[in-house]
Amino acid sequence: MEDLPISVIIPAYNEENSIGEVIGRTIAVMESLNRPYEIIVVDDGSTDKTPEIASKYKVTVLLNRRNMGKGYALRRGIENAKGQIIVTLDSDGSHDPKEIPNLIEPLYNGIDLTAGSRFLGNKKNATTKLNRIGNVLINLMIMALTGKYITDSQTGFRAFKREILKKLNPRAEKYEFETEVTVKGLNNGFKYLEVPITVKKRMHERSKLRILHDGVRIFKTILKARVERT
Repeated sequence: MEDLPISVIIPAYNEENSIGEVIGRTIAVMESLNRPYEIIVVDDGSTDKTPEIASKYKVTVLLNRRNMGKGYALRRGIENAKGQIIVTLDSDGSHDPKEIPNLIEPLYNGIDLTAGSRFLGNKKNATTKLNRIGNVLINLMIMALTGKYITDSQTGFRAFKREILKKLNPRAEKYEFETEVTVKGLNNGFKYLEVPITVKKRMHERSKLRILHDGVRIFKTILKARVERT
């Protein structure tokens, strides 16, 4: 198996209470894989100590002058990544870095992109009831437009081959990033695999996703991405 370099991208906005633990656990996992890697933390204009805490670790920290949105932060991280495999991981402590190998291994075996599904794994802490309903509605809309059903279109725990991500050419700036890459991936025939993941409750505070506002953006993204071909 070829040891392709791996880039782990962690977007963060006001996550001073969780970012240190997330980075530390991610470093431990990546070291255990014995493969070349880098970790990129993109601080999206935090007003707390998130960037200072991240800078204490052996990672690359990119700073956005103001809050631009999760999609923008991810795209900036991708643009600066050197790896041939890209992993995206949330900074709130809900994802378990120990499951990174489960996401990247399929990429060495013919899969183009993987998505960690909260609804194939331990569903106990998957998300709130309202977010779960929204996720189901979005999944059904994606199925109607692509003919393919997936269980978790909104997961932020993903892995991509770099060349596939380049072809997908995501342009989303907010939370619709996940939806855009999902629809484009399915619509253009790339090999897409959902992998069960466990999810922990956020370490601190609430999710920053705004159901109505971000939901509208997500639905618009689905319609737009449906007609785009790579």
